Amino acid sequence: MKRAYAALAALVCLLFASGSFADQPQPWQATLQPAATPIMEQIRWFEQYTLWFIVPITLFVLLLLVIVVVKFRAGANPVPSKTSHNTVIEIVWTVGPVLVLLFFAIPSFNLLSAQLTQPENPDLTVKATATQWQWNYEYQGEKEVAFDSYMLKEEDRAAAGKEDKSVYPRLLAVDNEMVIPVGKTVRLLVTAAPTDVIHSFAMPSFGVKIDAVPGRLNETWFRADREGLFYGQCSELCGKDHAFMPIAIRVVSEEKYAAWLDAAGSDLAGANKALMAAVDGPAKSVQLAENVSN
Repeated sequence: MKRAYAALAALVCLLFASGSFADQPQPWQATLQPAATPIMEQIRWFEQYTLWFIVPITLFVLLLLVIVVVKFRAGANPVPSKTSHNTVIEIVWTVGPVLVLLFFAIPSFNLLSAQLTQPENPDLTVKATATQWQWNYEYQGEKEVAFDSYMLKEEDRAAAGKEDKSVYPRLLAVDNEMVIPVGKTVRLLVTAAPTDVIHSFAMPSFGVKIDAVPGRLNETWFRADREGLFYGQCSELCGKDHAFMPIAIRVVSEEKYAAWLDAAGSDLAGANKALMAAVDGPAKSVQLAENVSN
C-alpha cells in the first residue's frame, strides 16, 4: 500500500512539475510551436489570418488552371483565340492583389512595430555572444553572472541529472541553460565574437530570431508568460557544427530565479542543480544527490 501511495505521489509530482514539459520540435510537426510570449501569440494569429487568403487564392488559381486546360485545349479549340485585351479582367487582377496585400500589410506592420519597439525599462538585460559553436551569456545588473552554454554530450547526461530525453532532448539539451523569471521583460543583446562568423539566435516559442554579427550589437526583447524549458537553435549556417549549437532557456518563478542568481555567481553548477531540484520536484532532488555522491 505504501508503494502504491509513493507511486501516486511521484505521478502527481511529474504531472504538475513545471519542468516536466519542454517546448521543442515534435515529429511530423506542421504548425508553429506553442506561444510563450505575446509576440509569438501575434505571430501565430498572423499565420492563421493569412491562411484565410492563401487557401482560397490557391484553390481559385487551381480552378482557373483546370478550366483553361479543359476548355481551351487544342482538341476543343482548333483555331486559337486571338483576344489580346480585356479591360475588366485587367482591372480585377490589378485591384484584387492590391487589396489582398493591403490586408496583409496592416497587421504585418503592426507586428513588426511590436517586435522592433524596445521596452523603455526592461527588468533584465542579458547579452548572448555566439562563437563556433556555443553561446556565452552575460547577465548585466547588480549581480553579474557569465557562463558558456554547450550542447549536452551523451556521456554527461547522468552527471547533469538530464537523462530524461523527453525533457532534455538529444541535440537540443545544453549543459547550462539561460535562466529568466516568468512575466518579466528581458532585453536581449546579441553579437558574435570579433573573429567569428555570423550566427543567429532563434527561439521559436518566443517569436525571437535575430542575427549575431561580429562587431555589431543587435537588440531584441521578449517576455515569457509561462514557466517551462524552451529550446531553439542557431539559425544561420555558421560552419561544420552549425547543427550542434542549441539554445535552451529555462523560465522559472521570480523567487526561484532570485535564488539561482544569488548562487550562480560563485557556484554555477550547484545553482543549476538546485534549480532543477526545485523545478522538477523531490524525485529530481534524490537523483541529483545520488549523481553528486557518485
